[in-house]
Amino acid sequence: MPKPRVIKKYPNRRLYDTEISSYITLEDVRQLIVDGEEVEVRDAKTGDDLSRSVLLQIISEHEEKGNPMFSTQLLSQVIRFYGDSLQGFMGSYLERSMQLFLDQQHQFRSQLNNLLGKTPWSMLNQLTERNLDMWKNFQEGIIKPGGLGGLGGPGGIDPTAKPKPDAPAETPAGTPPNRNRTR
Repeated sequence: MPKPRVIKKYPNRRLYDTEISSYITLEDVRQLIVDGEEVEVRDAKTGDDLSRSVLLQIISEHEEKGNPMFSTQLLSQVIRFYGDSLQGFMGSYLERSMQLFLDQQHQFRSQLNNLLGKTPWSMLNQLTERNLDMWKNFQEGIIKPGGLGGLGGPGGIDPTAKPKPDAPAETPAGTPPNRNRTR
């Protein structure tokens, strides 16, 4: 796993990115996270991990702007789990649920990109080829012995056989030929 990018937080609330040796804003930290960086925020004096506090601050600021992601009802329910016997379970449940959602989102985007990456003409060609293959397989299944509808199998019709000129007409098994029958 890659090493997290260390951000130091000073008492004056300034954030210092140790990788680029420069002060950054809370919005810069958010952008690092959006870009996929692992970020660890440490108190500059004590070395305490302040990552959760800073991440919650970023979420809080974004919840106040524009369209919030969390409803008041959802936030109230989360608050109710603090101190509850299920508190530890709820955190891991939410984390697994979010990972499942991200995996499904990645799969959906990948499939959509594969679909959109093709020209309509190439998609039509692929569809036509697939339909032709299915049609050929269907036809071969009818002609081959043991194929569809019992054709060509034991006691079935052989499409390649030539008719016998002097053979009597076939009758169903167990019935005598129809000779001079009167009603």
